[in-house]
Amino acid sequence: MFSSQLKSRRILFVDDEQALLDMAVSILKDSGFENIKTAATVREAVEIAKSFSPELAVLDVMLPDGNGFTLYEKLRTFTDIPVLFLTALGEDADRIRGLEIGADDYMVKPFLGKELVLRIGNILKRYYGKEDPLVQLAGCVIDFARAEVIKGEERLSLTAKEYNILQALCRNEGRIVTIDQLCEAAWGENPYGYENSLMAHICRIREKIEHNPSKPVSLTTVKGLGYKLTVRKD
Repeated sequence: MFSSQLKSRRILFVDDEQALLDMAVSILKDSGFENIKTAATVREAVEIAKSFSPELAVLDVMLPDGNGFTLYEKLRTFTDIPVLFLTALGEDADRIRGLEIGADDYMVKPFLGKELVLRIGNILKRYYGKEDPLVQLAGCVIDFARAEVIKGEERLSLTAKEYNILQALCRNEGRIVTIDQLCEAAWGENPYGYENSLMAHICRIREKIEHNPSKPVSLTTVKGLGYKLTVRKD
């Protein structure tokens, strides 16, 4: 129903009920959504959002150190990602307030797992579903729909790790993507210790996308910070 490209989007799920967080993450991962971070407080959510750069946030209204509306305003100071509010049964005022301040959808707790997947998937589809699966670089074209690099007459297949790394770079094209962010894109949660493996994957990606891998122009290193992908606009 939802493409692997949409399911690779980064989701931040904020709720102070650990059992609900565990259930939601399990449901989403069983449906193919892999890049999920959770938080239980406003403060923790803001910190995670600044480092994780989520592409969708699910916010509970009632939180220990504030509420979802306060958190929404804090997030809006540095990101314009879509937001889904969780509201308690019968709290019509919360649902109306969430929509008034600009939320994309709301869902009443308790909820069905299938409803959670559909609401999140549909929001992602509205925001990101029209992206062009073809990305033009200086010396090739990346075809994400087929997981291939088109280089002249040659078609080079991408491995799953290469695909995920390039996805993360393309989503942030022209901006620095840190080593930690790329490791997380490729290996999921707790990606520590994969730095050397990431470098090996970057080398193989450059062999596929660059005319001269030893002098890359599309996938460049930003020393001490990470990597950056330059996309052709013409």
